Amino acid sequence: MSQDFKFMSKYILSIIVTALLAFVSGLYMPWWGIAVVAFLVSAAIPQRPAFSFLSGFLGVFLLWEVLAWWIDNKNNGILSQKVSSLFGMGSSTVLLIVITSILGALVAGFAALAGSYLRRLIYPGPTAVTP
Repeated sequence: MSQDFKFMSKYILSIIVTALLAFVSGLYMPWWGIAVVAFLVSAAIPQRPAFSFLSGFLGVFLLWEVLAWWIDNKNNGILSQKVSSLFGMGSSTVLLIVITSILGALVAGFAALAGSYLRRLIYPGPTAVTP
């Protein structure tokens, strides 16, 4: 198995596991449960810190983007139009969904970065860094 394949499979696995566990945590925890999930996934799957940040960011960004779009479609965009007009965005529901997804993704990305640094602190050496 090539080194690049192992790296990409860990990266994609980390994104998928983060998204799935963040969805489950959203059922039982407050919104900040995504940070706990991203932290734990990043601490469990060894990656470089930058890729840990990206995997946490992308996992939650994609999850929140799909969930916000689904909720928006279920109520015909009524709620998101009112909320976006409250924030001075006019009636741009797409902008509201993107901003919401970016905020959640930043929380998860920084939590994943912290998990990666914790793993490097506990397990120093070549096992903590993969190309």
